[in-house]
Amino acid sequence: MEIFGSTLRIYVDDLEAASDFYERLTGATALRFERGGVSVAAVSCFLLMSGPKEELDVLRKVAATIAVDDVDQAHAALSAAGADIIAGPVPTPVGRNLIALHPDGSVFEYVDRRPAV
Repeated sequence: MEIFGSTLRIYVDDLEAASDFYERLTGATALRFERGGVSVAAVSCFLLMSGPKEELDVLRKVAATIAVDDVDQAHAALSAAGADIIAGPVPTPVGRNLIALHPDGSVFEYVDRRPAV
């Protein structure tokens, strides 16, 4: 499994204002989508999320988003190393993801940019 980088998860009340700031800061354009009642703007290495408290409380349990080449490879590597896959792989607006619980109790999202087949 090749890891390309990570995304910082930021929870905001005003997604428009936060998106504008991070677009100016990074020079990148936000990729926007909604998932499970949460509005999301991905700007460079920042993942901005806004929505109902109940939904955000669940998302806050995930420490970071890790970009990988292939979620299926990540699934195999994580399982072999002793992680528990607690969700996925599932399609997302830009590829696929899974959520893994590491043996130390950390929870991470792993994502790729491959369309689901």
